[in-house]
Amino acid sequence: MGDGEPRVPTAIAVTSADLALPPQDERTLPAAVLQDIDRRPLDQVLAELQTLVDQCGHVIVVCSQAAPAGVERRLHTVRGLLETDRIALFRPPLPPLGIAVLARQLRQLASCDLGAGVLASAGRLLTHYIHAGALLGSVARLDRVPVDLKAHARSWVPGSQFGVVAHPEPQLVRIGPEAVLSGPEFGTSLLVAKGQLTSDWVTGTLAPSWRVQGLRETALPAESADWWGTGRLTEFCAYLPDLSVLYQLVTSVRQSACHWCGIDVIGDRCVFCSATPPVHDDGGGGASGRDRALGHRRDPALGRGRERRALTG
Repeated sequence: MGDGEPRVPTAIAVTSADLALPPQDERTLPAAVLQDIDRRPLDQVLAELQTLVDQCGHVIVVCSQAAPAGVERRLHTVRGLLETDRIALFRPPLPPLGIAVLARQLRQLASCDLGAGVLASAGRLLTHYIHAGALLGSVARLDRVPVDLKAHARSWVPGSQFGVVAHPEPQLVRIGPEAVLSGPEFGTSLLVAKGQLTSDWVTGTLAPSWRVQGLRETALPAESADWWGTGRLTEFCAYLPDLSVLYQLVTSVRQSACHWCGIDVIGDRCVFCSATPPVHDDGGGGASGRDRALGHRRDPALGRGRERRALTG
């Protein structure tokens, strides 16, 4: 791409329409929705992805771990058949609503002057600033968060409800006057998606305790009931809404070229080719070579140094 030629934004794709949230601001780019890719003819999906690559140069597919196994298989098949390293498959350990929020944050950043490798790497960084959980009417089938026997027993008591945080650190409490869930140490907005559970605990109790700076509601993703083990839930996600803050976070991390495919990335793994840098003995004490390589300048307003582990998981 020559100097002065406008940059084509990297495509951010999701695997269902309910993961394509409305724009957060006027710069948020639309999501590419790869609907029913495990059910449609293979040649049709191949043509769709090839067109996206041709138009945008690179495609970052953000996919929930609750998606049917056929979805991931089809994505890997298409990527292999196209013989391209321009498609990144990203399946972070977030509930479906968190996946939708992260995909929208990447859609915000796609409008900025960030290369495709940096943008794809940013997904791993921003994941660590998302607090995702749910209010559940039962934890009997919850297997994404540790549940002790007492909570399982209480789950059969009529009217029992549980507050759960799945990310960044697992938490589970039975809802009552003393119920508290630890939240973010920085300013966030809260997105709420109500399922088949009638309760205002999330909006009336959790939101004030987390001191959220904005609250919006959206439709519950179809994959949420499977992820949480019940349809009797209200899912929530606290996140950084402002593009300027997201951009500052990403650009404060030192960039380097992937030693395998050459694309610029941040962190220790290329999301497009999955290569990790060779390990070298830094021969000294103190901070590790990797910590120094990240070069991340911590912003005190964003909490206590989650940055160092953010790009290594």
